[in-house]
Amino acid sequence: MSILVVGSVAYDTIKTPYGEVQKALGGSATYFSAAAVHLSPVKIVGVVGEDFDVSHYSFLKKRGADLSGLNKIKEGKTFHWSGEYEGDMNEARTLSTCLNVFEHFKPQLSVEHKKSKYLFLGNIDPDLQLNVLKQVENPKIIALDTMNLWIDLKLTALKKAISKVDLLIMNDKEALSFTKTDNLVMAAKMLNKLGPKAVIVKKGAHGSYMRFGKNQFSIPAYPLERVIDPTGAGDSFAGGVMGFLATNKTLTFNNLKKAMIYGTVLASFNVEAFSVTKLKNLKKSELALRYREFIKIIGV
Repeated sequence: MSILVVGSVAYDTIKTPYGEVQKALGGSATYFSAAAVHLSPVKIVGVVGEDFDVSHYSFLKKRGADLSGLNKIKEGKTFHWSGEYEGDMNEARTLSTCLNVFEHFKPQLSVEHKKSKYLFLGNIDPDLQLNVLKQVENPKIIALDTMNLWIDLKLTALKKAISKVDLLIMNDKEALSFTKTDNLVMAAKMLNKLGPKAVIVKKGAHGSYMRFGKNQFSIPAYPLERVIDPTGAGDSFAGGVMGFLATNKTLTFNNLKKAMIYGTVLASFNVEAFSVTKLKNLKKSELALRYREFIKIIGV
């Protein structure tokens, strides 16, 4: 089954200790889709400017992605983010953010998109997330991601959106900020009580933690000798999670454990190169091999 993803499509300018790229393909919907398509087809809803080269998405189309929801605005410019990583590269320092056409993004779903059974809401304004939730007709699994900006500025709307989803995905700092606690296990438990059946907390280089009712699961990150660019790691992780869930059709504790393993493996490929370069060229055999290697490492 295909996954509907609603999120940002952007150009990123990124500098890390390993180099720099100018206006590389980025955005939450991009990274999510680049990972998810290795497991399930995707349908992308987003907005870009006249400067966006749709041929950059040809690798997604070859894997069956639906780009009909990618709205191109004439005389507008694509969302552009610029950032720099230093030291352990766990967090980027934002140098500039130009929302451009994304500032006025108001997703309107097509008749076909409204019928989607699997929905991922990227870290967009929670009011927009709620608007999309009103449009979808009978989804089986809804997952939502967010960011500190919305926790700070739109907490009430965000709580309402979270209460309506099946799976909540947050990073560790966001989870602690949202719940005003200093313990991730307690934070996940509190978030679980807001409505989602499951909560996954992303911990960057330290892996991820999941709570499903009273069940808990935690795995490390895939061990890498070198991380080139961490941008989009969280979104590619989410893409792997939802990609697996869409193929298995049900949200169970065991399916979520396997989904997190796939998410971790796909995120590990993502960070080995700038932008979506590694995911774009990833072969099924490479994904299968690293999945088996990771299973051995964590002993599952």
